Amino acid sequence: MRRRDIFALGTLALAATAASQASAGGPTASSGSASPSLNIGGVGIPIIAGGRIRNYVFVTIRLTLGEGQTPEAMRSKEPYFRDALVRQAHRTPFVLADDWTRVDSDAISTWLMRAAPSISGANSISAAEVALQTPRRRTGVRST
Repeated sequence: MRRRDIFALGTLALAATAASQASAGGPTASSGSASPSLNIGGVGIPIIAGGRIRNYVFVTIRLTLGEGQTPEAMRSKEPYFRDALVRQAHRTPFVLADDWTRVDSDAISTWLMRAAPSISGANSISAAEVALQTPRRRTGVRST
C-alpha cells in the first residue's frame, strides 16, 4: 500500500470520529429543556496588585442566551464581549485578595450581566458564568 493511501485513510478515520462525536455532543438549541449558550474561551484577565501586573488568568466564559437568541447570531458579538471584559479588568481588576492564581468569578458574572444589554441588546443574555480558570503562573504568586 502506498504511503499517501495510508495518510488518506488515517485522515478519513479521524474525520469520521470527529463527525460522530459532534453529532453525539451535548444539548442543542432545538432541545426544549436546555437554553442555548455561547462559550467565550481564552480571555486573558490580568491580575493587578500594587499597581503591577502579577499574573494572567485565562478564563472561559459561558453566556446563557435569552429568549429568541441563537449562538450563531451572538457569535458576531463575541469580540465585543472580549474587548469589554479585558478593558474592565484593567480598570478594576477582578482580583481575589489572597490568591493571584484565580479571579473573582462572581464579580465577572455580575459585571457581564450589567454590560450585556449595551453590547448585545436587552434580554439577550440570561446568565453569565466563569466556566474555567487557568492561571499562567501557578506558583510563587500568593500575596503575603
